[in-house]
Amino acid sequence: MIKPHKLVMIPGPTPVVRSIQDQMGRETIAFGDARFIEDFRSVVKDLKELWRCDGQAFVIAGSGTLAMEMAMANISKPGNSVLVCSNGFFGDRYVDICRRRGLQVDVISAPWGKSVTPEDVEGKLSKKKYDIVTATHVETSTGVMAPIAEIGKITKEHDALFVVDGVAATGGAEEYLDTMGIDVLISCSQKAFGVAPGLALLWASKKALDKRKSLGTIVDSYMDFEKWLPVMEDPSKYWGTPPINLIWALKQSLEIIKEEGLEERYARHKKQAAVVDEAVSSMGFSVLADKAFRAPTLAVYLYPEEAGIDDAKFRAIAADEGIYIAGCLGNYAGKGFRMGHMGNIDKHILISAVAAIERTAVRNGIKLELGRALGILQRGLIEESINQI
Repeated sequence: MIKPHKLVMIPGPTPVVRSIQDQMGRETIAFGDARFIEDFRSVVKDLKELWRCDGQAFVIAGSGTLAMEMAMANISKPGNSVLVCSNGFFGDRYVDICRRRGLQVDVISAPWGKSVTPEDVEGKLSKKKYDIVTATHVETSTGVMAPIAEIGKITKEHDALFVVDGVAATGGAEEYLDTMGIDVLISCSQKAFGVAPGLALLWASKKALDKRKSLGTIVDSYMDFEKWLPVMEDPSKYWGTPPINLIWALKQSLEIIKEEGLEERYARHKKQAAVVDEAVSSMGFSVLADKAFRAPTLAVYLYPEEAGIDDAKFRAIAADEGIYIAGCLGNYAGKGFRMGHMGNIDKHILISAVAAIERTAVRNGIKLELGRALGILQRGLIEESINQI
C-alpha cells in the first residue's frame, strides 16, 4: 500500500521548503569561518531592516518561549507593574512568566474567539501607571489576531514599554516596530518563517536597549542583551555557540521573503486565510475567532455539534488521509481542530490540505457534497491570481 505524503498543517512547525532544507543539510563549518560570519551578519541586518527596528535584532538558539522570557529579563525588575493582554493560552503564559520574575501583574482576558480591544487597554492605563504592556499578536490557541498597532499607540501615549509576542504572526501578519509602537518583538523560526524549530528571534527598540542599560547587572546570563549585543553587532565575536545550519536556513527564508516582498507576503496570507476559512466552513465547520479578529496564519475550526465527532478519531483519520492537524486547547479541547496555513505554503499545499479535510469529514460521517469546498477554494485562488496580473 502506498502511504500518502503527510502535510504538516499544524500551527507550527510549518512545512519547510527544499531550498531551506538544503541549508540545514550543508556541511557545518566553524562559527569563526569568515563565510559564516558574513552570513550571520546579513541575517541580523535583514531582520532589523525588514521589521524596521531602530535598536537591535537577536538570533539565538532556543524556542519562542525563551524569547518571551528574554524580553522580560531585559526590561523589568521585581516590583514593576505589567499589564498582560491575553486572548488565550499563550497570553496566559506571559502571566506565569511575569509573576515568576516578581512583577506585579494585572490581566485583561478576552473570551476565547475575541480580542482585547484598544478601549480595554486605555481603560486600564488611564487608571494606573504600568511599566510594561504585553500582547499576543496572533493567539495560537484561538486563531485570534489582536489590533497591535492600536494597542501600541495607546501604550506609547502612556509611556509604557510594549512587548509583542509575534510567534504565530511574524512574517505572516503585518508587523513593524516603528509604526506599531513595539519596543520588544519576539518570535521563532518554525512558524511563518518556514524554518525548522530551534531559533529564538527578538527585536529590541532603542528604548528597550536603554531600559536594559538602566538595570545594571541582571540575574540572567544566557538571556542578557548585554552578553549578546557584541555578537549581534559583530558576529565574529563569541558568547554562545550559534546554531550555524539553522542560521543558514533562516538566511534562505529571508531571501524568500525579500523576493516575495514583505507587504506582498502579508497580503497573500490574508487572502489565502479568507478562502481557506470559506472552504472549510462550507463543510459545516465553524471558525472560533470572530470575523473582525481572524488571524491570517492559522484558524480554529469547530466541529458541527450535530455530527457527534470524536476528536481523536477525526485527527487520526486526517493523518491517514495525509494531513496533520492539531487539537484544540483549554475549554475547546475535543471540540475542533487547529490548522495552520502560514509560511512558504503554495496553492498546491492548500488544495491538498482542504481535500484531505473533505475526505476526513466524509469518513467521520459528516454529510457534504464532495468537491464543493475545493471548488470554493479554487475559485478564491483563481481570483487571487487574476488580481495579481
